[in-house]
Amino acid sequence: MRTIKAKNILAERYGEEGSGSREKFREKAYSYYFGEIIRNRRKELNISQARLAEIIGKKRPYISRIENGEDIKISNLLLVAKALNLSVQLVSK
Repeated sequence: MRTIKAKNILAERYGEEGSGSREKFREKAYSYYFGEIIRNRRKELNISQARLAEIIGKKRPYISRIENGEDIKISNLLLVAKALNLSVQLVSK
């Protein structure tokens, strides 16, 4: 049985690390990931999209777009995180 490494699959499908296509994939992956975290936490707290939007001063379709993986500005991510009692942590490598 042959072992396949994830980094090789990613390079094949989305380009080598550092390439434009790989960076575009990474950005979409992070947006999707953040959207899933937000959706799951919102549902866990039993808050509707409309209510969350009201809390942060946005419209419901904006929350839907975030949860569906559209790009989110950091300032809005922080607003949503605070409303859902989530923390955002930046660390140096």
